[in-house]
This record gives sequence, structure tokens and C-alpha cells, in this order.
Amino acid sequence: PVATRASVLFFCISDLASVDPMYQYSLAWFISLFIRGIEEADKSDDMDVRIETLNTYFTYSLYNNICRSLFERHKLMFSLLLTIAILQQKGLVDTSEWRFLLAGPTDTNITEKNPAPEWITEKVWVEVVNVSHLAAFKGFDTSFATHVDHYRKYFESADAHKYPLDPEFDAKLNDFQKLLVIRCIRPDRFMLGTQGFVGVKMGERFIEPPPFDLKSCYLESSVTAPLIFVLSSGADPMADLLKFCDEANMMKRFDQVSLGQGQGPRAEKLITLAMERGMWVCLQNCHLAQSFMPKLDNIVENIDPARVHRDFRLWLTSMPSPHFPVAILQNGVKMTLEPPKGLKANLVRSYTRVSDQYLDECANPAAHKKLLYSICLFHAVIQDRRKFGPLGWNIGYDFTDGDLNMCQRQIKMMIDDYDEIPYKVIRVLCGEINYGGRVTDDKDRRLMNNLLLNYINPKVLSDAFSFSPSGTYKSPPAQNVAEFFEFIKAMPLVPQPEIFGLHENADITCDQNETYSMFETVLSLQPRVNGSGGGLSREDVIEASARDIFERCPPPFDIDVVAHTYPTDYKQSMNTVLTQECIRYNALIVVMRLSLREGLKALKGLVVMSPELEAITNSIFDNQVPDSWAAKAYPSLKPLSSWVLDLLERIKFINTWIATGPPPVYWISGFFFPQAFLTGTLQNYARKHQIAIDTVQWNFNVQDSQTFDSTTEAPEDGCFVSGYFLEGARWDYAAHQLAESRPKELYTDFPMMWLEPKQNRVDPTGGYYMCPAYKTLTRNGTLSTTGHSTNFVMYMEVPSDKSESHWINSSVALFTALMF
Repeated sequence: PVATRASVLFFCISDLASVDPMYQYSLAWFISLFIRGIEEADKSDDMDVRIETLNTYFTYSLYNNICRSLFERHKLMFSLLLTIAILQQKGLVDTSEWRFLLAGPTDTNITEKNPAPEWITEKVWVEVVNVSHLAAFKGFDTSFATHVDHYRKYFESADAHKYPLDPEFDAKLNDFQKLLVIRCIRPDRFMLGTQGFVGVKMGERFIEPPPFDLKSCYLESSVTAPLIFVLSSGADPMADLLKFCDEANMMKRFDQVSLGQGQGPRAEKLITLAMERGMWVCLQNCHLAQSFMPKLDNIVENIDPARVHRDFRLWLTSMPSPHFPVAILQNGVKMTLEPPKGLKANLVRSYTRVSDQYLDECANPAAHKKLLYSICLFHAVIQDRRKFGPLGWNIGYDFTDGDLNMCQRQIKMMIDDYDEIPYKVIRVLCGEINYGGRVTDDKDRRLMNNLLLNYINPKVLSDAFSFSPSGTYKSPPAQNVAEFFEFIKAMPLVPQPEIFGLHENADITCDQNETYSMFETVLSLQPRVNGSGGGLSREDVIEASARDIFERCPPPFDIDVVAHTYPTDYKQSMNTVLTQECIRYNALIVVMRLSLREGLKALKGLVVMSPELEAITNSIFDNQVPDSWAAKAYPSLKPLSSWVLDLLERIKFINTWIATGPPPVYWISGFFFPQAFLTGTLQNYARKHQIAIDTVQWNFNVQDSQTFDSTTEAPEDGCFVSGYFLEGARWDYAAHQLAESRPKELYTDFPMMWLEPKQNRVDPTGGYYMCPAYKTLTRNGTLSTTGHSTNFVMYMEVPSDKSESHWINSSVALFTALMF
């Protein structure tokens, strides 16, 4: 039993390198840890007790050692992997249930009726129906519909992960199976559910990672096992290391080299000297010295403990890098170091570098203290907004303490040099240069400058000023550093989304992103050989899915027929748009049909299973879109089952257009390249009225009284479009304008819009929000050869009675497709 447990645990850690290149662990290191566990565990003459003690001791010892070298975001994932591996060894986890938890529903074509569409989203209902196909969950969809009021309370509960299910299934399902229900109904609570599950099965200590302890790491190192700090941006281990040097009386025998161009030979000499004299040497930023890494690997490999001073230690710091020597990683002692997370920790960190003297050394100390706090809070807000993913920033920027220091110095300088504080100048310096210099996306730059307006303005100098609508985050009346620390200490531990300018639903989006990111990572680590449970082998499951997709996949469009029916016409640009759309869809359909046909043959052994075909079959099993299809397809975040349905809907839209002519309402989500369609519409108007196309702009008219189905006539000029979804806000049909989202309603349908071309249009002065429209929820894209973004489509004016800055801070945007 002990050997079996150890082998299960080893295979848990051997795959972690595919999560991060720094997660490398050798069998030799594992065996030495195992032997040490046998020696250190409590002895007993009773065989069963001894086995239990050894298993418990070694599992926790391994968790402790591995956790030290994992980034924070992967620690709970590792606990879950350990727990599942041990339960699978005992036969307590059904493979098909485990697969459903990670990959989600594979059948999105359901006929069962949604019992309460007003709160049960299509996504939730699809998952509930699919989970009911598993043996243990048989009849769950019926029970869900019967107890729909109970499940509404479950859905709305703040502690959904602890909320009981209906009486029948609450008694019937075990703790692991209840995680599947959380996945279906409240995925944002899955991480908390996982903590509870691991705590029950393994003990609370497996969800409380050990604190960072440099001394215990040092005791595990040796002359041949270097100590490696694995860094993330913003982390600096030197202060901790120098403090530890002082405690160990090694300050006089410590030296460091920051690796970079031409520093290799110097580092080599220093290591040789240190081996003789028993010094500690720290090589910083190994990821920047790629060419020196093979040499370093060689030096460490050739260290002879018998000929080296026993006090010698080699310390290394590096960001995650695939070029770091694997041998050193496998045998060294790894420690991850991350900067403090969260608003409070960020503020505390900023103020530890400020002295009372610095606060008072200024022409106007009162204004200096207020603006200094303001810029520190702004720095913490823009750092912490990254946790919301694309809702926070389109691109996650690594803002540094250097950016903040420069802003602080310039604020002090502006107060000293001018009688009246030039707030606008400070905003430009901070938003366009110090922080703005890193910002490459124009929507992010708009957000950055908009956020700054709240932090750098004359009102900040008043004690009554609040940075958030609720008044939780006020401008502090503190006069010295100690008082600032007291003020920061009194802040809420978990900041509300309002301080970031976001709606309360942003927390749900943040938690969901974390959940789905973990599912994706764990899914990539799953073995490719075992059966999937439920009596079907893995090959059977792939074959059934591949055959189903192949049978539903339509034949390519006949381009000649389309071009003949809709020839190139000066007055109708839509003909060209239609032909181009057919050509793009054909490229995808041809690749899909060919690879599915070959993949089905390879599963039967009729042709060789090439790496490309294997990648496709693996993706089909994992319910993910194969890379070779995604390369030919439009941007999409949907899992394979939803993606296929979406593709069929798109092709149906194009086929209807071919059969019946241009539709009265265009489904914007059905276009491969919507920008061509929009340009074509402008072109039609310009040619009809014989005017220059660059003098024509859009008028945006929301048609919330009409729907896709009820509209039978196209407008005289321009076009009707539908198919947009709104995130961060909703459309108020009574007031005909944007309104705040309802609780837990992350995305809503946006009404039909009439895009009306107008010559020499004058932009309205207010009463609207310039809303960016994207293809997918990731928001960021790259510039393609056509000069268009691969994701951003256009700005659209959406009526609103609130200021535009409110919606900019909330990151309100329109999308042509969601992720399910």
C-alpha cells in the first residue's frame, strides 16, 4: 500500500512541468524524500498503523515540499490533484464523472424544456441536462425542475458551495459528486467547494499552504543542491536573502552577480572562489542569461562535495523560463516568490518605502500627503484590476513600483514648483507617460485616463472626499506614516468591485475565470490512455463524437453557383461580401471534413495515427476545438460541443441568404469578417448617392421595439443588425437606455440596431456611451494584414443618462459571441 501510494503521488508531480517549465521534480529527489519520510514518521509495531502513518506523513511531506515551489494560483489545483489521485487509487471516483467535471457537457443539442428561463440561463440548463446522463445523476434534471424554487435559492445563495441539494440527491450524492452540481449551477463557487472537499477528504492542512520559510529551505539544500527563487513580476527576494545572511553570520562571505551581457565569466570566477572559501553566491535574473545556462548546468553537475567547502551555497533567481537547466531544477530547492496580492497589501507595500520626513519635505505638506495616498491607491487599483481578466484590462500589464516612484517624485515636484497644483499636467504625466507608456491598447488607455480623473483632482484634498460611491474608501486625514498604516489596516480585507469602478457581478466573472482556468489546466494533465468509464473506452467516445460531428458537418459551398447567382455588382457590395464569406467558411469545412475522415480511419487502424490526427482526437475527447480547426476558423472561446452548434447556425444563416437573397436583418454573429460587411454597407450608400465614402459615418438607432423574427423589411439605407451581447450593463427596454446589470446576470442580449449611414455627420455632445464591440470575451486582439483587429469590430453609440466615464470604468462592451 505504501509503494502504491508513493507511485500515485509521483505521477501527480511528474506532469506539473507542462503547467510551468519551472515545476521539475526528479525521481532521485522523490526517492530521497520518501526515504526521509520512512525514517522520520512515527514508528509502530502494528503493521496497519505503521502503513497508515507512513502514507499520511509522506503525503503531507510531499505536499509541503511541492507547495513551496508552486505559484499561489496552482496550490489549490495541486491539492485537488492529490486528493483525486488518492481517491481514484481506492476506486472512489468515477472516471466519467471526473471527465464531466473538467470538460463539461458534450451534448448541447437538448430537447428538454427549461423550467424557469427567467433565472436559469441556457448554459446552466444544458449542463444540468448533461450531468443527468451520468449513472449517479439519473433523473437529476427532473428533480431540478420539480424543486426549481429550492434551486433558485441555491443559485442565489452567497454560500452555494455549502447549500444543500433537494432531499433525494442531497442524500444520494457524495462530496465529489456535489462538486459537479456546483460546476453546473454556480461555477464561481467551485474554488470554495474544492477547498471544502479537500479539507474533508485530506484534512484542513492540505488547503493551508505552508508559510515562506527561508531557514527550512536552506536546511534542505547542500553544496550540490542550489537554492532557486522562482520569481513573478514585482517580486524581489534580495531583502529576505540579505536578512537571512545576517542571521546566519554570512554577510562577510556573501556576494552577488546580476546576470546579463558579459557577466558570465565574472559569475564563473565568483563560484570557483566561493567553493574554496565557503561563500554564498547569488546569481540574479538567470532568465536573462540564456547563453550562460548550459555553462551553469555544467558547473553544478561537476561539483564534487569532497573537494568543496561545506559552507558553500549557490543561490539563483529566475523568472519562469524554458531555458533554465532542468537538472538544476530537479535537484535544487525551489521557492516561489510573489509580490503581495490585493489592495491592502499593495498600499502597505507602497507606504513601507515612505518616511515622515519625505511626507513633510514639501512646499504644501497637506496636499502632498493627500495626493501621495491618492496615487498609491490608484497604483493598487490598476494592479488589482488585473484579477478580473479582460473585464479589468484588455491586456494584463506589469505595472511596477518604478512607475509609482516616478509619479510620486513628479507630484512632489509639481507641488514645489507651482503656486497652483497643475492637476491636468500630473494626469498627463501619469496616464500617458509613466503608466501609459506600457499601455498598448487604445481602449485600455481610455480607461487608464478615465480612472485617473477620480484620483488626481482638487476634490481629493478634502477629508470628505470618497474614492468609491459607498464611501468605504475615503481620503484619509492621516498626518504621518503610522497614521496612514492605521487607516489602511481598517480597510476591508476583500475589496468590493466598486473601488475598481466595476459592477458587483465582476467578482463572479473573476471567480468563474479562475474556475475555468483550473479546469483547462487539470484537463491538459490527464492521461490519454484510460477508459472514460460508463462501459465505453476512450476510443469509443472519440469515435462517437467524431462521427456525430462529421455527419452534421455540411458540404462546402459551391462558390461558382454563389458567384453566378450574386455576381460582382457596383451597386450591391453585399454580393462580394457573401462570396468572400463562403470562401472563408469553405477553408474551415474542408479541413474539418478531411481531418475527421482521416481521424476515424486512424482510430480503426486503417491509416497511421499521425501527431496531427492524435492532437485532433485528443481535443475531441477533451471537448476542445482542435488547433488545426481553430487556425482556419473565426475567433471563438466556446467548447467543441457549443462551437459545432454555433458553426451550423452560421452556415444556416449563409445558406438562407444564398437561397432567399439579402436578409432584412443581418445576424452579426454569423459573419466570419464583420468589418467587410460594415464597409460594404457604407459603400452601397456612397455609391447610391454618388458621394465620397470617407465622408459617410454611422448613425446608431436602437430598435428595441422590433426583433429579428418580427422584421420583414430592410431599411431604405443602411442595415438592421442583431446578435450582440452586452457585458457589464443591460438594456432598459422601458427607459430605452443602458442600465445597471441585475445581480448574477453577467451577459444580456442587446436589442436590434439600425446602422444608418449619414454624410458629414456631427457627433452628439452627450447622452450616449461610446461602446466598443468585440468578437469574443477576451477583448484583446492583434492587428491583421487588412489593418483591422482580429477581435475589435467597431465603436457603437449606445444611449445612456449616466456619464460616459461610469461605463468606461465598468468596462461595458458588446460581443458577437459568448463562451458557451
